Amino acid sequence: MDPSQEYSSRLARWQTEHARTERLFRVIGNWRFAVFALAAGLALLAFWRGAVSGWWLLAPLGVFVGLIVYHEKVADRQRFSARGIRFYEGGLARLGDRWMGAGNAGERFQSADHVYASDLDLFGKGSLFELIDAARTGAGETALADWLRYPASREGALERQQAVDELRNKLDLREHLALLGEDIRAGVHAETLEAWGRAPVVQFPAALRVLALALCVSGVAAFAAFMAHVVPLWPFLLILPLDFLFIVLLRPRIIRVIEAVETPGHDLRILSLILKRLERESFHSPLLRRLRATLDIQGLPASLRIARLERWIDLLDSADHIFVRLIRPAVLWDEQVAMGIESWRRETGPHVGPWLAAIGEMEALSSLASFAFEHPQYAFPELLDSAEPLFEAEGLQHPLMAPSKCVPNDVRLGGELRLLIVSGSNMSGKSTLLRSIGLNAVLAWAGAPVAARRLRISPLRTGASIRVVDSLQDGKSRFYAEITRLRQVVDLAAGDGQALFLLDEILSGTNSHDRRIGASAVVRGLIDRGAIGLITTHDLALADLENDLGGRALNVHFEDHVENGRIEFDFWLRPGVVSRSNALELMRAVGLQV
Repeated sequence: MDPSQEYSSRLARWQTEHARTERLFRVIGNWRFAVFALAAGLALLAFWRGAVSGWWLLAPLGVFVGLIVYHEKVADRQRFSARGIRFYEGGLARLGDRWMGAGNAGERFQSADHVYASDLDLFGKGSLFELIDAARTGAGETALADWLRYPASREGALERQQAVDELRNKLDLREHLALLGEDIRAGVHAETLEAWGRAPVVQFPAALRVLALALCVSGVAAFAAFMAHVVPLWPFLLILPLDFLFIVLLRPRIIRVIEAVETPGHDLRILSLILKRLERESFHSPLLRRLRATLDIQGLPASLRIARLERWIDLLDSADHIFVRLIRPAVLWDEQVAMGIESWRRETGPHVGPWLAAIGEMEALSSLASFAFEHPQYAFPELLDSAEPLFEAEGLQHPLMAPSKCVPNDVRLGGELRLLIVSGSNMSGKSTLLRSIGLNAVLAWAGAPVAARRLRISPLRTGASIRVVDSLQDGKSRFYAEITRLRQVVDLAAGDGQALFLLDEILSGTNSHDRRIGASAVVRGLIDRGAIGLITTHDLALADLENDLGGRALNVHFEDHVENGRIEFDFWLRPGVVSRSNALELMRAVGLQV
């Protein structure tokens, strides 16, 4: 499927549906007014003039109630179609490179202490999370954020690859997950629901349930026998005080159950919508099959289990009905319903958390699948089970840039070659190259396709120092913040050496003498620990690291040229050291006299 064509087609379908439901909504509103006016006229004729029987009012009343119910269904469909429009407009915006600032930036997951999140634009406006995220639940957003922050094992990443590959063309399912998920986002208190499910159960011994049922049956039977003139009233009057005693003794526990179930009961009704949709789907990849199996308990689907609870809650809600109010004490209505609810929670409550987690993981996979569907030119990486670090990419691009505007480059690190020293003038693409490598490494070990024709990668742990800033609140200078981050990166490589370091303008906050000594020591220490990586520099003295490290380091550079007074960049990565700087040309371009 062509993503743009498919999204446009589905958007047009939802727009047509939205226009149809808008018209229908107005028509039904007019009919409701007309029926109400008819009922008012009949009421005048019946009760003022006595021209017709008052029973005639039942007909317009029934029609009016039916129109109210139908009106609400049309309103629901109208809201649903509006969501569909937003969903596909968002997809087309991503395809048209108009997505920045329009989605969920995931800023709550940002951490200045993370070893690469802020440097690689993982979160925030225009971030990788904003581009990919299609989750509607907090669990889905958290799962996706964790996958981007923490690389999976090779087995876990391969399982996600298979799941994403299966989901990428299941557009109907991904659409439903997104649209139904808005109900969950708006109406489900996930933490409250999960806490209710795993909280200690209010204890009702089995004998109490038997006693309550016995009192109910005997009371109903005694009253029915009295009404049939079989027995006198006194047997029923003897049972009734026992009912009241039962109610008084259990009242504290019953109140706890009824008060606790109100919000979770509402939330589970909404949750069942998305669970029911997932239960209808069949999967082939192991991870999706495992997630689907999480929704069944002893062969019974989650939605059916929730339906059982809904029946108890419906009975609880019916307690305010005038007829039920009359019979509540005699049949122990609240008590039997509360014991039924707690019995359900004892058996099923512990599974509520795993249901939410499964929905969250499914949403995270759906987000990666949308990313894969919208970028058919991106490839799934080859995830190596190798003790030697390797990053080998062909046609590598920056995943946050439109492919039509991004210049692909080939990058290889591994084997004897451990370090690329990237030189170049300002704005030539050095930092962009580092982020391209880092973001694609993140995508690879999250289980997603990467912005490259081909990528072979070992289980690398990424560490970056690209956007390090000072902190007035913490009393840290930029230089101190940078060396603290470098310490993190060095520690990352201290284990098995499977580390990828990305260092932009290393130690630029100090003098050139200390910079060269310090940078050389840091980089040599990383390489000696087995890590691979890149450093960028304006200080061409650092290019001598190629000679110091022998075949373990290689100089590469980006070039620019001046054309008609303007600086032009081609963003091609070339071997060797850059031979010129554009700093003075840039200063003149903004009007500074130099």
